[in-house]
Amino acid sequence: MFKMFLALFGRTMTRIILVLLSAICVTAVSPVYRFAVPEPFSGPDIFNPYRNVLKKNGETLWKRALFHTHTMVKGIFNECHHTPAEVSDSLRGFGYDLITFSNHNSFTDLPAGSALDVNVYEHGWNLPTCVYHDLNNVLNRCSDFVQINHPTRTWLTLKSTMEKLEGYTIMELDSGRTTAQEYWDWALSCGHYSFGMANDDLHFPDLTHKIAVRCNFLSTEGEDYEAVRKCLTEGGFYSMRIPDYGHGDWKVKHEMNRHLPDIREIGLEGSEIFIKLSDTADSIVVTGQDGRRLDTSFGCDSLRYRFRESDSYARLTAFFPGGEVIYSNPFARYDSSLSDSPFKVPEHRISVPLTILYNMMLLVLSVTLILAGIGFFSKQHEKKD
Repeated sequence: MFKMFLALFGRTMTRIILVLLSAICVTAVSPVYRFAVPEPFSGPDIFNPYRNVLKKNGETLWKRALFHTHTMVKGIFNECHHTPAEVSDSLRGFGYDLITFSNHNSFTDLPAGSALDVNVYEHGWNLPTCVYHDLNNVLNRCSDFVQINHPTRTWLTLKSTMEKLEGYTIMELDSGRTTAQEYWDWALSCGHYSFGMANDDLHFPDLTHKIAVRCNFLSTEGEDYEAVRKCLTEGGFYSMRIPDYGHGDWKVKHEMNRHLPDIREIGLEGSEIFIKLSDTADSIVVTGQDGRRLDTSFGCDSLRYRFRESDSYARLTAFFPGGEVIYSNPFARYDSSLSDSPFKVPEHRISVPLTILYNMMLLVLSVTLILAGIGFFSKQHEKKD
């Protein structure tokens, strides 16, 4: 009996492995690129992502927003067992002004009506969780902008990958492992400009440590799509990591979320970056090329940093005593006579010979696996007979 069980288990596992290997081969079909040599940002001008921030009654206007949220959807593939209305109500209770639902491969409407819908979706259900350069280019052609989601959960997010990957506008920050964001600096150091955004990737609105722990603040008056799109594509927003106040005490968590530190002023004067905060931070750090610390100010609520000739970019991070962390978008060198921002259009060329060779190898491997599987199960059937 035990031998029969082992034989059945072995055949089942063999089938699963063959199916998975075949699926990986099929989904790995791709062009092979000759990537351009990465170059740091350069030019006589400094790009200021906060050039168009809005003020109201003398203070910078911010709206709290979340752009990576899951809800219950139709069908069997549910990563969240709460309805859009339930998720929206939970987030509104923490002071979120702008909420989007980013369910996989589908658009989900806001319960309040379509007037405030910002159509967002998370692309794909990939077996090996990785990002493809070609996919970014395809998505960019049919959308206003592309965001790379939870890169620290992606096992192919290597320095060598970030040095080559382009075609995205926003990098999702702070997926829980670190506040350093080194993968963002790998890309920025190679001249791949992107804004930074922090999101809950919310699946469990009923757990205090999963909700309202990351968010973004947009400088926008409107909450409709055009107003949000304008802000996100210009860079007039900052991201924030928030502690799980109360550690399970919902009352404490709601109360503390009403008193978050914020940015009062941020921008560029000449070649000098400045930031002023609502509360005193433990430290404000300026990070630049290759992730180097360019400057640090301790126990302060403001900082000014003058761009040096050797600086290609600089971004600000403020660490607060309560555990909150604020991330600014990067200021970067560029030439305003050539473009209006440091964003570059990918210029990688496809290698036709290598593309043919690579995909032919995949085809041969797929056929070999299928034939091996047919042969294996035919022998097993013969043994039975």
